[in-house]
Amino acid sequence: MKRNIYLEDIPLDDAQAVLRNALAEIGRWQPLPVEIIPVSEANGRFTGTAVWAKISAPHYHASAMDGYALRARDSEGATETNPIHLTLVDSPEDAERVKKPAQAVNTGHAMPAWANTVVMIEHTQPWQEGDMTGIEIRASLPPWHHVRPMGEDMVATELVLPANHKIRPVDLGALAGSGHAEVVVYRQAKVAIIPTGSELVSVETAVSEGMSPGQIIEYNSMVLAAQVENWGGLPTRWPLVKDEFEAIKTAVQEAAKTHDLILLNAGSSAGSEDYTAHVVETLGTLLVHGVAVRPGHPVIIGMVDQQSTVNSQQSSIPIIGVPGYPVSAALTAEIFIEPILAKWQGQAAYEPERITAVLTRKLNSHTGDDDYVRVAVGKVGENMMATPISRGAGVITSLVRADGIVRIPRFSEGLDAGSEVTVHLYRTPREIEKTIVAIGSHDLTLDLLAQFLAEAGSGYRLSSANVGSLGGLVALRRGEAHFGGSHLLDPATGSYNTSYVQRYLPNQEIVLVTLVGREQGWIVPSGNPKNLVAWADAARPDIQIVNRQRGAGTRVLLDYELERQGISPEQVQGYDREEYTHLAVAAAVASGTADAGLGIQAAARALQLSFVPLTHERYDLVMTKAVYESELMQPLLALLHDDAFKTAVANLPGYDTTPMGDVHVVEAQ
Repeated sequence: MKRNIYLEDIPLDDAQAVLRNALAEIGRWQPLPVEIIPVSEANGRFTGTAVWAKISAPHYHASAMDGYALRARDSEGATETNPIHLTLVDSPEDAERVKKPAQAVNTGHAMPAWANTVVMIEHTQPWQEGDMTGIEIRASLPPWHHVRPMGEDMVATELVLPANHKIRPVDLGALAGSGHAEVVVYRQAKVAIIPTGSELVSVETAVSEGMSPGQIIEYNSMVLAAQVENWGGLPTRWPLVKDEFEAIKTAVQEAAKTHDLILLNAGSSAGSEDYTAHVVETLGTLLVHGVAVRPGHPVIIGMVDQQSTVNSQQSSIPIIGVPGYPVSAALTAEIFIEPILAKWQGQAAYEPERITAVLTRKLNSHTGDDDYVRVAVGKVGENMMATPISRGAGVITSLVRADGIVRIPRFSEGLDAGSEVTVHLYRTPREIEKTIVAIGSHDLTLDLLAQFLAEAGSGYRLSSANVGSLGGLVALRRGEAHFGGSHLLDPATGSYNTSYVQRYLPNQEIVLVTLVGREQGWIVPSGNPKNLVAWADAARPDIQIVNRQRGAGTRVLLDYELERQGISPEQVQGYDREEYTHLAVAAAVASGTADAGLGIQAAARALQLSFVPLTHERYDLVMTKAVYESELMQPLLALLHDDAFKTAVANLPGYDTTPMGDVHVVEAQ
């Protein structure tokens, strides 16, 4: 099979218009046909027609209290000093025979035809005179007091639910209460999701049999299916299909027979084994191949012809070639698939809540593409701050951590730090306001801190970005974070953080709260095959290291120790290769691309590597005094004195919890 080329890299708006027009041509840019289902199964479905009440609710005048039904006029003049006596009756005939009747009723009972008000049982006293028994009341009652009149909730022929309405749990009660056992709703769209790729394995296979290099766990179909389900569709996940033209073609043909929409995942790019475009061309019409949007550039849009099994007529089914990278796949679904499913249910496309925020870092953008940038968002002081997170199309965790999306329009070269941006939120503004933002050095205990904070159930959460210790201090100076993690060694004094705080955060009263003491050392392959034992081993000709980024406390420590040993960076192989976290350093060593990297013992243990301890350091949380005393920080600070949290940290290798929670105030200089 020859290598594909993009037909045309068209603007996002144009691609969406092409899809809408193609659906309109086949009569599919409108709601799907309706069906009738039991009300008990209708939660979350969309009404296909307006629903009118068949009966009134209640359909009779009902007592709203336990008590006695009477005529309001018979209570006139009743006071504490002038009680009125009413005779108890059991039937309309008895009520006609006495002057002032009263009849016992319970909540929900039908009112006697002659009565128009109810006195609560606790507002009465028993009364008896000869053979007559009754009640005594000491206050007059207005008509229809404690009475639910017929039709109080709904009157027969009244509108209960409009068309195109998403049915909620309370709506089920309204439907049933107005006399409906069934309801007309739009049919749910049947969506086939076909994952392709010879390198793919299911997560079940990966867990039970392990994986070989080059194999990838397939989960895009799981994500896409969940999105389709959330948007009101009925997803069908196809078995994995290998990168073979005929196999993919057969799967698409089978799916087209019974589905409204086909999502063909992966194979939409221009590689030698990317068959999606050719399959669509063979089975129908290829409309779009390549959209100017990132992530999600190699999107394919087309129509597949299929023969009806009912009347032998030919029709067309829309097919979308979804890119294989996880972030591209998820965002492609939001951009192209959700609007279709919404239209098919009589709805407008979903519009997330938006807020205005200040960008914390410069963003470069592809000039010809609409750029969807994932951001973490938090309110620091009076400002909403948006911090860009990983932009890799394969980093699904970037969407997990994202609080929203900033859309940078095509032909923009990007945005400068400090720019105001519109954030399309994945979370509610209330969640954002209860978010504690940490920007600074990476440490595994921050993840534990986030976990314990979430488990506390207070609604507070911790969002952290790893930019290194110095980067964290700069973020604090700019007002972009509530605190930063830092472990910066002062070579002149041998102390941690204070001198850097005085330099980068002058004229501010700063509080250092110690999180942990921890060991730093060489992360090496299991068994330490090259026998690293000291700092000087970094300069050995047979050692390739992986370093941390500039500004990271671990990088500062390495530079300090290399200088003490009289070793220049040029003597260290791999010195210029940078990673942003301890786990990333460990991953580089585990993959065999580096012999060693400076990091913490917990990162080595996490990937079953060996560790050569070299030094002990202090890791602090750096914050202003105002933040330290704020209500927002108290749940997090309280965890530093929580025995369960301390135990969890102590169980990680290389950590010392003895100084946890110690406070040191750095006075304004």
